[in-house]
Amino acid sequence: MSMNIYQIQIALIRSEPLIWRRLVIPSNLLLPDLHLIIQVSMGWENDHLYQFIKGKIFYSPEDDTEDVEYENIKISDLLKKEKEKIVYEYDFGDSWEHDIILEKILSDDKKLKSSECLEGKMACPPEDCGGIWGYSDMLEILKHQDHEDYENIMEWLGGEFDPEHFDKDSVNKILKRFKISRLEN
Repeated sequence: MSMNIYQIQIALIRSEPLIWRRLVIPSNLLLPDLHLIIQVSMGWENDHLYQFIKGKIFYSPEDDTEDVEYENIKISDLLKKEKEKIVYEYDFGDSWEHDIILEKILSDDKKLKSSECLEGKMACPPEDCGGIWGYSDMLEILKHQDHEDYENIMEWLGGEFDPEHFDKDSVNKILKRFKISRLEN
Protein backbone atom coordinates (compact mmCIF):
# COMPACT_ATOMS: atom_id res chain seq x y z
CA MET A 1 0.00 0.00 0.00
CA SER A 2 1.50 3.33 -1.01
CA MET A 3 1.74 6.14 1.44
CA ASN A 4 1.61 9.86 0.84
CA ILE A 5 3.66 12.41 2.67
CA TYR A 6 1.91 15.26 4.44
CA GLN A 7 3.51 18.64 4.82
CA ILE A 8 1.92 20.12 7.91
CA GLN A 9 2.26 23.30 9.88
CA ILE A 10 1.88 23.23 13.65
CA ALA A 11 1.18 26.67 15.09
CA LEU A 12 0.66 27.61 18.73
CA ILE A 13 -2.67 29.44 18.77
CA ARG A 14 -2.61 33.00 20.16
CA SER A 15 1.21 33.14 20.30
CA GLU A 16 2.60 36.54 19.39
CA PRO A 17 4.83 36.40 17.43
CA LEU A 18 3.60 33.08 16.08
CA ILE A 19 5.42 29.98 17.34
CA TRP A 20 5.27 27.38 14.58
CA ARG A 21 6.90 24.36 12.93
CA ARG A 22 6.64 22.94 9.41
CA LEU A 23 7.11 19.18 9.09
CA VAL A 24 6.81 16.34 6.67
CA ILE A 25 5.21 13.21 8.08
CA PRO A 26 3.77 10.01 6.61
CA SER A 27 0.04 10.26 5.94
CA ASN A 28 -0.54 7.01 7.79
CA LEU A 29 1.08 8.24 11.00
CA LEU A 30 -0.93 7.17 14.05
CA LEU A 31 -2.16 9.87 16.45
CA PRO A 32 -0.09 8.60 19.42
CA ASP A 33 3.03 8.89 17.22
CA LEU A 34 1.99 12.30 15.93
CA HIS A 35 1.67 13.42 19.55
CA LEU A 36 5.30 12.42 20.21
CA ILE A 37 6.48 14.15 17.03
CA ILE A 38 4.68 17.34 18.07
CA GLN A 39 6.26 17.12 21.51
CA VAL A 40 9.74 16.88 19.98
CA SER A 41 9.27 19.48 17.26
CA MET A 42 7.65 22.08 19.49
CA GLY A 43 9.94 21.44 22.44
CA TRP A 44 7.40 20.22 24.97
CA GLU A 45 8.39 17.67 27.62
CA ASN A 46 5.46 15.20 27.37
CA ASP A 47 4.46 15.79 30.99
CA HIS A 48 0.73 16.41 30.51
CA LEU A 49 -2.46 15.06 29.01
CA TYR A 50 -3.39 15.93 25.44
CA GLN A 51 -6.08 15.53 22.82
CA PHE A 52 -6.71 16.07 19.13
CA ILE A 53 -9.94 17.80 18.13
CA LYS A 54 -11.67 17.62 14.74
CA GLY A 55 -15.01 19.37 14.63
CA LYS A 56 -16.77 18.28 17.81
CA ILE A 57 -14.94 14.97 18.16
CA PHE A 58 -12.14 14.62 20.71
CA TYR A 59 -9.42 12.00 20.21
CA SER A 60 -7.54 11.27 23.41
CA PRO A 61 -5.80 8.31 25.04
CA GLU A 62 -7.63 9.26 28.26
CA ASP A 63 -11.13 9.30 26.78
CA ASP A 64 -12.84 5.95 27.28
CA THR A 65 -16.33 7.32 26.66
CA GLU A 66 -15.99 7.53 22.87
CA ASP A 67 -16.46 4.64 20.48
CA VAL A 68 -13.23 5.69 18.77
CA GLU A 69 -10.15 3.51 19.12
CA TYR A 70 -7.69 6.37 19.49
CA GLU A 71 -4.56 4.24 19.06
CA ASN A 72 -5.61 3.14 15.56
CA ILE A 73 -6.54 6.57 14.14
CA LYS A 74 -4.19 7.85 11.43
CA ILE A 75 -3.65 11.49 10.62
CA SER A 76 -5.06 10.72 7.14
CA ASP A 77 -8.34 9.71 8.83
CA LEU A 78 -8.68 13.30 10.09
CA LEU A 79 -6.94 15.34 7.38
CA LYS A 80 -7.89 14.31 3.86
CA LYS A 81 -7.33 17.42 1.75
CA GLU A 82 -5.02 20.40 1.70
CA LYS A 83 -5.90 23.33 4.00
CA GLU A 84 -7.88 21.11 6.39
CA LYS A 85 -6.97 21.49 10.01
CA ILE A 86 -7.33 19.89 13.41
CA VAL A 87 -6.49 21.20 16.86
CA TYR A 88 -3.96 19.62 19.20
CA GLU A 89 -4.36 20.63 22.85
CA TYR A 90 -1.57 19.91 25.29
CA ASP A 91 -1.70 20.39 29.08
CA PHE A 92 -5.33 20.97 29.99
CA GLY A 93 -4.31 23.31 32.83
CA ASP A 94 -2.27 25.67 30.64
CA SER A 95 -4.34 24.75 27.55
CA TRP A 96 -1.68 25.02 24.86
CA GLU A 97 -3.75 24.80 21.67
CA HIS A 98 -2.08 24.21 18.33
CA ASP A 99 -3.53 24.38 14.83
CA ILE A 100 -2.32 21.52 12.66
CA ILE A 101 -2.85 22.47 9.03
CA LEU A 102 -2.34 20.12 6.10
CA GLU A 103 -0.41 22.37 3.73
CA LYS A 104 0.49 19.87 0.99
CA ILE A 105 -0.01 16.25 0.06
CA LEU A 106 3.15 14.91 -1.56
CA SER A 107 3.86 11.56 -3.19
CA ASP A 108 6.23 9.20 -1.45
CA ASP A 109 8.89 9.41 -4.14
CA LYS A 110 11.45 10.52 -1.55
CA LYS A 111 10.95 7.33 0.50
CA LEU A 112 10.64 9.21 3.76
CA LYS A 113 12.68 7.43 6.43
CA SER A 114 11.63 9.63 9.34
CA SER A 115 9.52 12.68 9.97
CA GLU A 116 11.45 15.85 9.33
CA CYS A 117 11.16 19.44 10.51
CA LEU A 118 11.62 21.72 7.50
CA GLU A 119 11.54 25.00 9.39
CA GLY A 120 10.10 26.80 12.37
CA LYS A 121 10.12 30.01 14.34
CA MET A 122 10.48 30.92 18.00
CA ALA A 123 11.20 28.86 21.10
CA CYS A 124 8.56 26.76 22.76
CA PRO A 125 7.23 28.26 26.00
CA PRO A 126 8.47 26.54 29.16
CA GLU A 127 6.18 23.90 30.64
CA ASP A 128 3.84 25.07 33.41
CA CYS A 129 4.33 28.80 32.83
CA GLY A 130 0.59 29.52 32.90
CA GLY A 131 -0.54 29.10 29.32
CA ILE A 132 -0.21 31.67 26.57
CA TRP A 133 -1.09 34.53 28.93
CA GLY A 134 1.40 33.45 31.59
CA TYR A 135 4.05 33.09 28.89
CA SER A 136 3.31 36.57 27.60
CA ASP A 137 3.62 37.97 31.14
CA MET A 138 6.88 36.06 31.64
CA LEU A 139 8.37 37.51 28.45
CA GLU A 140 7.39 41.01 29.52
CA ILE A 141 9.05 40.55 32.91
CA LEU A 142 12.23 39.21 31.27
CA LYS A 143 12.58 42.48 29.35
CA HIS A 144 12.95 44.39 32.63
CA GLN A 145 15.76 43.23 34.92
CA ASP A 146 14.54 45.65 37.58
CA HIS A 147 11.08 43.98 37.71
CA GLU A 148 10.30 42.57 41.17
CA ASP A 149 9.70 39.06 39.72
CA TYR A 150 12.70 39.01 37.36
CA GLU A 151 15.05 37.06 39.67
CA ASN A 152 12.35 34.53 40.60
CA ILE A 153 11.57 33.83 36.95
CA MET A 154 15.26 33.53 36.05
CA GLU A 155 15.74 31.06 38.89
CA TRP A 156 12.62 29.11 37.85
CA LEU A 157 13.92 28.99 34.24
CA GLY A 158 17.29 27.77 35.45
CA GLY A 159 19.18 30.48 33.58
CA GLU A 160 18.89 32.23 30.25
CA PHE A 161 15.87 31.89 27.99
CA ASP A 162 15.86 33.13 24.40
CA PRO A 163 12.25 33.26 23.11
CA GLU A 164 13.50 33.58 19.52
CA HIS A 165 15.73 30.49 19.56
CA PHE A 166 14.72 27.48 17.49
CA ASP A 167 17.20 24.74 16.51
CA LYS A 168 15.84 22.72 13.59
CA ASP A 169 18.92 20.46 13.50
CA SER A 170 18.45 19.36 17.11
CA VAL A 171 14.79 18.60 16.45
CA ASN A 172 15.64 16.53 13.37
CA LYS A 173 18.32 14.59 15.21
CA ILE A 174 15.65 13.40 17.66
CA LEU A 175 13.01 12.85 14.95
CA LYS A 176 15.34 10.48 13.09
CA ARG A 177 14.81 8.02 15.93
CA PHE A 178 11.14 7.63 14.90
CA LYS A 179 11.26 4.97 12.19
CA ILE A 180 8.45 5.12 9.65
CA SER A 181 8.56 1.46 8.64
CA ARG A 182 6.69 0.37 11.78
CA LEU A 183 3.85 2.67 10.75
CA GLU A 184 3.36 1.32 7.22
CA ASN A 185 1.07 -1.55 8.18
